[in-house]
Amino acid sequence: MRFKKMSGLICALVLAPTLLSACESVSPPSATTPPAKEADKPAVTQPAPAAATGDNKETARNETLYINGLQWGAPTNFNLLSGNPAFPINYGNSRELIYETLFMINMLDGKLEPLLGTKYTWADDVTLKIDLNKDAKWNDGKPFTADDVVYTYKLGKKYEVNWSSFWTYIEDVVADGPNAVTIKLKKENPNKLTVLDSIELIPMLPKHVWEELEKKANNELAALRKEVNAAPVGTGPYKMFFYNDQKITVVRDDNYWGKTLFGGKLPAPKYITHVIYKDNAAGDLAFKSNQVDVSQQFIPQVWNMWKGGAPVKTYMKDAPYYLPGSMPSIFFNMSKKGLDNADVRRAIAMAIDYKKISDLAMSGYSAAMKPSLTLDSDAEKKYVDQDAIKSLQWTTDVEGANALLDKIGAKKGQDGIRVLNGTRLGPFEIECPYGWSDWNASLEIVAQNAKAIGIEIRTKFPEQPVWNNDLQTGKFDIIMNTPAGGVSPSQPWNRARTIMYSKGVAPAGEMAFWNWGRYKNAKADEIIDKIPSVSDEAQLKSMYTELTKMWLTDIPSVPLMYRPWVFHTVNETVWKGFPTQGDGSNIPPQIAIDGSGVKTLYQIHN
Repeated sequence: MRFKKMSGLICALVLAPTLLSACESVSPPSATTPPAKEADKPAVTQPAPAAATGDNKETARNETLYINGLQWGAPTNFNLLSGNPAFPINYGNSRELIYETLFMINMLDGKLEPLLGTKYTWADDVTLKIDLNKDAKWNDGKPFTADDVVYTYKLGKKYEVNWSSFWTYIEDVVADGPNAVTIKLKKENPNKLTVLDSIELIPMLPKHVWEELEKKANNELAALRKEVNAAPVGTGPYKMFFYNDQKITVVRDDNYWGKTLFGGKLPAPKYITHVIYKDNAAGDLAFKSNQVDVSQQFIPQVWNMWKGGAPVKTYMKDAPYYLPGSMPSIFFNMSKKGLDNADVRRAIAMAIDYKKISDLAMSGYSAAMKPSLTLDSDAEKKYVDQDAIKSLQWTTDVEGANALLDKIGAKKGQDGIRVLNGTRLGPFEIECPYGWSDWNASLEIVAQNAKAIGIEIRTKFPEQPVWNNDLQTGKFDIIMNTPAGGVSPSQPWNRARTIMYSKGVAPAGEMAFWNWGRYKNAKADEIIDKIPSVSDEAQLKSMYTELTKMWLTDIPSVPLMYRPWVFHTVNETVWKGFPTQGDGSNIPPQIAIDGSGVKTLYQIHN
């Protein structure tokens, strides 16, 4: 499965119940099918922009960083509000090339680092104070001020855009002079975690530009979305240079305001180009042929790339090669006879061959599974007492799974399938969308493993819209989806909420946008409600540990694999010095353009 850009999953970070239907259930498409466009949303119906003037605008190879895996069709617009902007405009990945966010997320430690904002402090439980960088400027020379921040946030209140759902928790955003902003939370719903998400997710827009575009569109979102925005005015280190239906190139802004943040230097590449390849195979060939420097594509058996001495590197030298960023999982229908028994669910979890899933479906890019509500990463595992949950964690143990089913009286019939309290354990259908190859392969393995313990599971691979409806209405036995992937200040709370939180979840038959299996645990709801208001680290660790114990006991879901947030694979033929694990740089493998990963641009060299 090609790893799509996770705008769909980032939507889950925002967590507004009324808006999640558009994004919560989206998951990556297959590596064997044409890759989706970066935003993974339907294209906006509008004419394509005319190509930039001039010839093909060839740039010197030693001045140009080439990236692939983010754009899979000719650009239609560079409009952040359109729903489908072309590279490098993006919502959800903290992309910092043209539009910048207030703070940069670092996936290594989960911390927020200064950018347009210099610091943030909680004045009280509902008041977030943000100081802005006084040197920040738009690329048209005008100063970046608090009015731009207020304007950008309030676009999400005025229109239904990607960041509208933050207003579920925000009461107001106000300027405190030209270089400071206050975000006031709603007293009845003061979710600090999601508001911290907002300061690293929302790209800042220039008020003086977009107010005029609003007037031109008569303040109608549909008309505003049709704006091509061919030369976006941003605060970032790059500006648009050239685009056509074959490539998109940005050029370094040598007047970039932020040099002092990066050791007084400008980014090393004068240009960054994304060539638009027809499929993964073409992109992989270009990468192997030194025509691409940073690849965000799923490359099967990446180690074959460096056989023979090719200068291809992943962030981690050895397997699993990529840092984990999400946990695609199976969810049980908690009301389905047989599956409503926690011991049956545990037996299924114990029967699964996770290494086989990693090896066959993920080219070995998933590390050994350590079941938890947290990723097995430095940014997350610190939230849970690992020793306290160890006795509840399962591993692949077919013999143990059979013994557990024997213990609860689930006896095998003549056909080898067990019967528990009069209920035959199968056939249960397990589903994910057709063509999502690694997920399809994973579920075939689960079905095969279940047979070895006397449980009949049959795979079902409908088209994506059918799967999405089954997921949200609870019309399934077992279903696969990714619970709130990604790195953000709201993790792992957001993932726990997506899996376990029952408040606001419609009954089966109606649409639910989290907790698809309709798990109910009043104590879990209580902890999930409290966590966003807790700042004491010891208390947080205790709460997350208790929550994880509940999950490991009740098993409403089972993670099948770890997936990278991005496939950061580099070819150092032209550009050298990309960050690697243990190099002491603390620069994350965020493809040199997202969040704190943008610091890579100041480190690499020819």
